[in-house]
Amino acid sequence: MTTTLLIKFLLGGIGTSIVLYLLLCLALRLWQNHLIFLPPTRLEATPAQVGLSFEDVSIPVLTWQGKLAQLHGWWLPHRTSSDVLLYFHGNASNIGSSLGYAKTLHEAGFSLLMIDYRGYGKSKGAFPTESEVYRDAQAAWQYLVKTRGIAPENIFLYGHSLGAAIAIDLAVRQPQVAGVIVDSAFTSMADMARYQPLYSLFPIDLLLTQRFDSLAKLSLLKSPLLVIHGTEDRVVPTGLGQLLYEAATVPKSLFLIPHAGHTNTMAVAGDTYGERIAQFKNLAFSHRANRHYLKKPSRDRQFSD
Repeated sequence: MTTTLLIKFLLGGIGTSIVLYLLLCLALRLWQNHLIFLPPTRLEATPAQVGLSFEDVSIPVLTWQGKLAQLHGWWLPHRTSSDVLLYFHGNASNIGSSLGYAKTLHEAGFSLLMIDYRGYGKSKGAFPTESEVYRDAQAAWQYLVKTRGIAPENIFLYGHSLGAAIAIDLAVRQPQVAGVIVDSAFTSMADMARYQPLYSLFPIDLLLTQRFDSLAKLSLLKSPLLVIHGTEDRVVPTGLGQLLYEAATVPKSLFLIPHAGHTNTMAVAGDTYGERIAQFKNLAFSHRANRHYLKKPSRDRQFSD
């Protein structure tokens, strides 16, 4: 009798554990975007507070339900340069907390368009998902090209952390972009989950719907790539950034910053950060010139039978 009760107790405990585990799997499947996106709505500062003139912009974006939402952003013009940079922030930031990066990039010779994804800052719309932030990026691109009339080959993309995955996705969709700069980038959300011991208990590949698989997209990338990473990054291992660099088959550059973590690469690198950006611009322009040269019909082809 005692043995039977013990067996029932153990089986009951195992059954309860299985049910709890399955419920956790279901929760991860349904609400993982709430673990990935951590949208702050308060803007800590404006570009004026770091000495930059700017214009508030509102960009319409069509949701997957066919409704219109509005992205909020800032346009930061540069007086002398025709080069434009489209800036994508990370998962727990917004444009108001990204102004240190904006100032350095502006000083490197770019006009900037900084946008908040829906649910971030002053942008309106539902809680973000992977597919919807890609829509936001496309809307920002269309704003630059169609509303501002900027040539695609004059537009660079910049992304920090999660924003790097968004920048890479947009670059694959818009192969004429001048170049892509990623700071503290990861290879895929699956790799990030495997880096966390807790998530190793779950069948990540089966549960993931928010994949952000930049590594898989790199074979389609046609634009030059600059990979920036801190060697002491405890959020995104440096090795993931190096894997992205190694996988890219386009003209590329790797900038590893000793002693830098996940959010202070620019501060630790100092003036060198802007210098490496300027060097990358030269690489991108050389690539653009070669690409235009190769597209131009040769004299022999023009007059051959």
